[in-house]
Amino acid sequence: MKDNKVLNYVEDVLENTPLDWLKLTTHRLDIYEESLAKTQFIDRFEELYKANNSSLSALSELPTAFDYIRLGHPLSSVLEWAIAHLHHLQPAQVISFSSQTMPVLAVLRKNLFDHKKTQIAYTGELPDHFDFDALKRVYGYNFELKQVESADQIPDFNGSTIFISEEDKIGEAALNSSIDFFLTMHADLGSIIVVNSEYSDSYISEILHVRRRESIAMTPADSFSALQRLIGKSPSVHVHRDVEKNKASVVKSVQKITAAQSNVLLGSCGLSVQYAIMMGLIDDAMQKHPGKAIKIIVPPNCYGGTNDQARRVVAAIDNVDILDLPVDRDNDMVQSTDQVLNEVASEDAVPLIIAEIPTNPRVEVPNLEKLRDALNKIRKTPSVELAIDPIFILDQTFCPNVQFLSKEGIFSSIRTISYVSGSKFPSGGKCTAGYCVANEKAENLMPSIKKHFKICDNEATDLQVEILSEQLPSMNQRIIDAYTNTREFVDFIEKELPEAKINFVPEDVVQQGFTPSVFSLDLPTKGNTDEEKETYKRALNKKLINMMISRIPDESKHCVSYGQLKGCYWTIPATSTQGTTKEKDKDYIARVSVSPNLNLELHKKVFLDFIEEIES
Repeated sequence: MKDNKVLNYVEDVLENTPLDWLKLTTHRLDIYEESLAKTQFIDRFEELYKANNSSLSALSELPTAFDYIRLGHPLSSVLEWAIAHLHHLQPAQVISFSSQTMPVLAVLRKNLFDHKKTQIAYTGELPDHFDFDALKRVYGYNFELKQVESADQIPDFNGSTIFISEEDKIGEAALNSSIDFFLTMHADLGSIIVVNSEYSDSYISEILHVRRRESIAMTPADSFSALQRLIGKSPSVHVHRDVEKNKASVVKSVQKITAAQSNVLLGSCGLSVQYAIMMGLIDDAMQKHPGKAIKIIVPPNCYGGTNDQARRVVAAIDNVDILDLPVDRDNDMVQSTDQVLNEVASEDAVPLIIAEIPTNPRVEVPNLEKLRDALNKIRKTPSVELAIDPIFILDQTFCPNVQFLSKEGIFSSIRTISYVSGSKFPSGGKCTAGYCVANEKAENLMPSIKKHFKICDNEATDLQVEILSEQLPSMNQRIIDAYTNTREFVDFIEKELPEAKINFVPEDVVQQGFTPSVFSLDLPTKGNTDEEKETYKRALNKKLINMMISRIPDESKHCVSYGQLKGCYWTIPATSTQGTTKEKDKDYIARVSVSPNLNLELHKKVFLDFIEEIES
């Protein structure tokens, strides 16, 4: 495996690693090109390697690697690139995870759809979180287990073979023709899977999609430690973290913020939290309502990760279906909820309903009392028995300070579980870890959810918990400050460009406690046909975003990093947050996310310049 040129270059890169690579969930969003996000970083990094250029300035100018740290980031990409070079593989064939089990689940999922058998061969003992019974019973995966003494003893198999090595050395992969996937697990870091299959391309994309939708890449700090171990060095900084103290602090903060007294579960990212919730509730429903259909109810144009993950879960599990919940534009969430729950009752099925409040991207808050009544309504099955009451899964990332879950909360009579993406306000963009809590009515569901956090090994890392413990106490004040800036910016745009349609919370909703710092902007358009008007508006959106980012590169960025500590973030939801949404449900409107710390006057000035250009 030894390749001194690669190892020496990695050592130099570690000496000159840009701080952003370690400290942020996203790097260089000002030069973000979404269509190239999976390849551009490695292509440019390879050029630097060939030129033996590892300077801080050169590394700092590399473009964004993937998105957040779910699909990947600079240091996970460097780790994968280095291991691939050492084994004469393509970088895409090496994929790191913060989880030890999710790479296995990714292969099992792919083979489920391909009707292909899977053999899991392993040496030594596997970690406790490999719950093979649940993987078969709940997830629907099929596989055979085979304990062996070494990789050379793997029997021939008509299907895919995953070999799980107890070898803890970073980068080790004793590949042979019997092994399609070589997985090394590292208890303190995660895992690394090497794809050695002749069908590697199709598997690579599927494994990456699991990492993006249900887990995360090995975190920046852990990737840095892995790279140090790869070159034979001990971690440069030995950090002693008081894990229990940090976790207790996070639990205390979350319970205070949410007014919920349930257990607080911490996941590696918002989507890993949502995945544990869904799989835990499906497991619970299978046991309590055997044989009954399970319906996941989700808005068709909500955040793309939520939408995509829900449909992926449904596609993989028998007896679980999806129902659309139209909530935006001319649709009313209350009316839609009532109709879809009536439909579920008519089928005597189990309803699991997911919704964002406020909605995304149009930042709408439904009439909460009417929504509560629709969720609470007594419904009957065709046999005139009481229908199963819904479990309300509430994504309140956009307003994590609203106390939906208190004993006196609006949804106190409904089984409600709330979750928040930690990459937003909870951490201020410093990590991705998210959390979930339940109200009193749903508290008994939390053990099932916790079980699936462990099965997926998707719990927050110690460093992520430490970051949350530092950032959560100031979150509510940051939300207030960010809302103040957002309201001022919205008022300014309404005054200077009254033809634009702005989606933002009205004052009566603010009085209810909803103070988001994101708004969507429907710019004025022109043209003789709907198609001409839409084309013109989309071009105008891009013009505005490009102006803001090019004129204010230190503050204005691409993407939707809502809740960041500083700056302003711009996106067109259909190309990022709604990337997997059905075309007819997409909103090609600009969405703006404002932080508590930015040069608002400069943003106003650039916006005035934009108005002058479109009016000239």
